[in-house]
Amino acid sequence: YVMKWEEAKEFLKKLGDMIKFLIPYYIREWKSQLVIAIGCTGGKHRSVTIANALYEFLKKEDYSVILHHRDIGEE
Repeated sequence: YVMKWEEAKEFLKKLGDMIKFLIPYYIREWKSQLVIAIGCTGGKHRSVTIANALYEFLKKEDYSVILHHRDIGEE
């Protein structure tokens, strides 16, 4: 349900654009990885949805991406 909100779609687009902007700088500095953490107050819907959508976005851009939901199942 999160991605039904226009604000969520806009946030994801801006986040994806920023990451695409940053990646060449990481590569130029010989960084082997870029770690991105997404969080929210509940940790079950918004952060998981945005992390999943960002993962799909970056995969489509042909980046090597690993997705790990650190706190799912911990309550």
